[in-house]
Parts: sequence; C-alpha cells; structure tokens
Amino acid sequence: MSKLFSGCFGKCAGADRKTRPKKIASKQRSIQRLSFSDVSNSGVFSPEDLSISLVGSNLYVFTIAELQAVTQGFSMSNFIGEGGFGPVYKGYVDEKVKPGLKAQPVAVKLLDLDGVQGHKEWLAEVIFLGQLRHPHLVKLIGYCYEDEHRLLVYEYMQRGSLEKHLFKKYFATLPWLTRLKIALGAAKGLAFLHEAEQPVIFRDFKTSNILLDSVYEAKLSDFGLAKDGPEGDETHISTRVMGTHGYAAPEYIMTGHLTAKSDVYSYGVVLLEILTGRRAVDKTRPTREQNLVEWARPSLNNSQKLARLMDPSLDGQYSTKAAQKAATVAYQCLSHNPKSRPQMSAVVEALEPLLGFDDIPPGPFVYTAPQMDDKENENSSVNKSDSVKGNRNRSLSRSRDENGSGKSKNGSGKRNSENGSVHRNN
Repeated sequence: MSKLFSGCFGKCAGADRKTRPKKIASKQRSIQRLSFSDVSNSGVFSPEDLSISLVGSNLYVFTIAELQAVTQGFSMSNFIGEGGFGPVYKGYVDEKVKPGLKAQPVAVKLLDLDGVQGHKEWLAEVIFLGQLRHPHLVKLIGYCYEDEHRLLVYEYMQRGSLEKHLFKKYFATLPWLTRLKIALGAAKGLAFLHEAEQPVIFRDFKTSNILLDSVYEAKLSDFGLAKDGPEGDETHISTRVMGTHGYAAPEYIMTGHLTAKSDVYSYGVVLLEILTGRRAVDKTRPTREQNLVEWARPSLNNSQKLARLMDPSLDGQYSTKAAQKAATVAYQCLSHNPKSRPQMSAVVEALEPLLGFDDIPPGPFVYTAPQMDDKENENSSVNKSDSVKGNRNRSLSRSRDENGSGKSKNGSGKRNSENGSVHRNN
C-alpha cells in the first residue's frame, strides 16, 4: 500500500492510462514511495517538480480560481473550522471542475501565511497522503500550488473530529460501541503507517486529528508533522520535539528520539480519553486530575477503580469486560518504557473482539409516540374538530330544551349548578 498507485494526475495522465501496456503498469506499481526526507532536503521544489514527482498518485492539481469557485469565494457560510494550518471550507466538485473528477463534497484547507505551519507542513501532507491510501486515512483529492497560495483538497468528513464528539457540550454522547469502533479504526490507521514498506511515524496523533465519516468510521488526518521512519540499522529518528502537550511520549520529549512507539504512547492517551471522556490536559480540574495519564493510569488495572474512571455520560451503558480489556491496552500503550509498549498491530488484535461483547446493561425504556404523516394528521384534526362541533351543538340543544328561553328550571334566571357546565361551554 505504500507504493505509488497508477492513476491520473490533474487532467493529463488519466486520458491515456488505458492505452499503457500492462508491462509498464506492472513496473509502475513496483516503484517505491517518494520519501518526504528526500523532497524536503532537496532545496527549492517548484510546482513542476512536485507534479513530476507525484505522477501516478491520482491527485488533481487545482487552480486558486477553481477552489474559490467550489467554496463560493471561501464564503463564511461554508466555513468548517480552523487549526494550526489555517481555515477549512466546505466545497463541492464534479467533472465541470476537472474532467473525470467524481461529484462529491470536499473540505478545502487553506494555508494561513501568518500561521504556525508553513510550506514544509503543506508539502508533507501532499507527499504522504498523495501516495498512501487506506480506509482509515483521510483521502487527499488534490492540491493547489500557485504563487504564494498553498491549499489542500480532501474528502469531506460529515461527522467532524472525534474531539468535538467527546468534549463539546452540544454534541450527543458517543455510545460505547461507537467509541470502540472509532478506537479500532484509528488503531488500524496507525498500524498501516507503521508496517508500510517505508514506515511512517504520525507524530501528532490526537482526537482533533481523527475525523469521522457519516457512519463514524475513523480516519487519520493532518500529516503536516509526519516523518519517515528509521531505515536499515537505525533505531530512531532524531528530530526537533513537535506535537501536542499531553500526547507526546516522555522519552521523545526528553531526547528528541522519535520511533513508532512514540505514536503508540499517543494512541494510549487517546484511548484513555475515549474511555473517560476527559481531555489529556485539563487545567479546569483539580490539580492532581489535570494530567489525565498521571491521574488515571495507576487505576487502569483495577476493575473497581476503573468504574470510577469511566465517562459518566455513558450512564453505565457499556460492557464491563470490554472496558477492562480496553483499559489494559491503554495501560500497556502508556508504559514509560517504549520497549514495553505493544505494536499497533497487536493493539488492533486486542480491540477487534471487544465489539462482540454483549454484557452491556439494557438501557432505560423510553416511550416514543408513533408519528402520523401529514395526511393522517390532517384527517385526525378534521375528525376531532367535527366531533367537538357535534358535542357542542348537542349541548346547546339540550340546554335550550331544558331552559326554554334560556332561563334556569326555577325561572329565576340564576344558574343551576346542574347546567353550569353547559353554559360554560357556550
């Protein structure tokens, strides 16, 4: 999967793909993935250089005018959010924008020239996501490299980030099985990166970089800080410490030595957030609870203490056995000794069976009134109105029969308690 994929690049390569000899296509598949290290160390890298380097990656090259059109001029009505890279807008593309382009909604990420990230992070996204394809990696559709403009075009992820679903008050609580599904999908994405022919270290694994599609399938996004893994006899990559406070592995913070096990630690933090519903770092909590790992890890192997750690918004609606096993996985991932942490493939194997655990307590019974369609509603209203009118006419008639001129039976003109209700209906 880490190899280049045959496909079109912009408008040109797709037109003659079918006419290429099978022998050449086979040779194309054997080409190794373009290394980001080679690209970033090569000095000036022009749009033409990038285009040539990524031939066969199935990426489209957009102009700034095209992306302005698909986002309605980067309208605030299409604004999705903003991160360290810059603002993100929703758009819509089809064959009118680029021949052969599938009609679909997209997310367009615009590099903020005054932001904390720059051309290098943009290029990392293009190089990695332009060549890597997996169900649990967000799909990069294309990019724009025009003058000072740097934009990225992704598949649109309807449910947004895991961070929003876990921590934003206006989002409904994620059910237990959905949380497990997300944790498993994210683990599969990391395992794919680590076990590729040319391994990749994600380096910034966190809830805001896990996006969810319409059915809550998790996909890793934001490869701006990703690095090619060690090769040959190398045991680690020495690099400047980057990432997000609360997620970075302790040995990476101390030494700058980056390995796949650094990602495993970050995964353990996210899994802990999924279980507890708490942020990795939360300064609003009591001092001893502000760092989630320090507060929660000692209790992960204790079933009684674990119950007190679980997200209270789940209201007990989770499998106790599955929660204990997931907590054990988190405990191992968060080991201070990198060698004691499991491989991500082992994490996947440990989590997959948990979706089948059926010891989830039955939830409270909630009665839902049957819904009538508009026609039934209308007929019901008409019948009810006719019934009310009929009852009222009968009451008026009975009142006249009993009272003659409208006076009470005793002829005094005073109300009789027996007929009071009838008069009140008038």
